[in-house]
Amino acid sequence: MFYPAAPAQVYIAPGVTDMRKAINGLSLLVADQMELDPLSGHLFAFCNRKRDMVKILYWDRNGFCLWHKRLEKDRFRWPETTEDVLAVQGYELAWLLDGLSLHQQAAHQELHYEIMA
Repeated sequence: MFYPAAPAQVYIAPGVTDMRKAINGLSLLVADQMELDPLSGHLFAFCNRKRDMVKILYWDRNGFCLWHKRLEKDRFRWPETTEDVLAVQGYELAWLLDGLSLHQQAAHQELHYEIMA
C-alpha cells in the first residue's frame, strides 16, 4: 500500500477507464470529465473494464505521481455508477484496494453474546 506525503481527498472515477491512458490522459479526464483540478494534490483513482487494474493520479509538490496496481487474481469491487464523481476518505480507498466494497455495513461481522447464569 502506498501513502501520499500529505492527507488528501480521494476521488473515485466510477465505471470504466481506458488504462492505456498515462499521466497526461488521466489528468485531462480529471479536468474535463470530473471537472476537478488535477494539480490540487487530491488523489484520483481509476479502474479498468476487467476490474483487475487501478491507477491513482496525484500531484506531489513539483510533479505528477501515478500509482498502478494490477491484480493477478480476483477483481476490485469498483463503483459502477457514472452519474457523479465519488469522493471518499483514504480508508475507503484502502478498502477498495483490499477487495472490499464501499457499501459494506461493517468491516467485521457483529457478534452477540449472552451471559450464562
